[in-house]
Amino acid sequence: MEVLPGIVRWFADPTHWQGPAGIPQRVLEHLLISGAALLVAAAVGLTAGIAVGHTRRWAALAVNAANIGRALPTIAVMAIVLPVTAAMDPQNGFKVYPAVIGLIVLAIPPILVNAYTGVSGVDRDIVEAGRAMGMRGSQLLVTVEVPLAMPVIVTGLRSATSQVIATATLAALFGGPGLGRYLVEGYAQRDYPMMFAGVILVGVLFLVLEAVFAFAEARLTPRGVPRSGGEARAPLVAPGRP
Repeated sequence: MEVLPGIVRWFADPTHWQGPAGIPQRVLEHLLISGAALLVAAAVGLTAGIAVGHTRRWAALAVNAANIGRALPTIAVMAIVLPVTAAMDPQNGFKVYPAVIGLIVLAIPPILVNAYTGVSGVDRDIVEAGRAMGMRGSQLLVTVEVPLAMPVIVTGLRSATSQVIATATLAALFGGPGLGRYLVEGYAQRDYPMMFAGVILVGVLFLVLEAVFAFAEARLTPRGVPRSGGEARAPLVAPGRP
């Protein structure tokens, strides 16, 4: 039980709230590295998932690629790309870029699969009714399919964000920034209050972002459309065109 008082003392120490190794700076670093990965993953995953869900083309390729992405360990991806990124940039190429690339690979599958599932799962009668009213494909996508698929799409983004926030701690294994530094340095120094403080900070950040996404889902879900119950799972083989 000595650890709990130690954690309280660690958080109460004002030196841990200032400077380049202080909590605000580490939280900012964690958010920046996670945000960079999520922005790229969202650009790729949403574009591909929505396009495939709307056209029903290349569905098997997209879904199978997502399944492969799920199977790749993030730490392995980081280790594979590290020699290349380090050669390109000896500083950030060792500490930052491998983590960002690994997190991008981690985040794309849930975003892509949920976008595809949400758009392709829109009631076809509603889509056909829109076509009967003279809507073009792009109009149907923007005004009908994406709004109705929004609960599933947001759930994919929410799942990807949760995974990235938790996994971004791996950046510290290569000397990178973020809250993982408290875990790595705490273990190296046998400073267990620091280690548990790092875990607590990651957990608090996780809960805050969960609340943000819950609020966003409530605001973005059209009235009368049920909210998604969880992350969609990619089937082993994508369904063919009806």
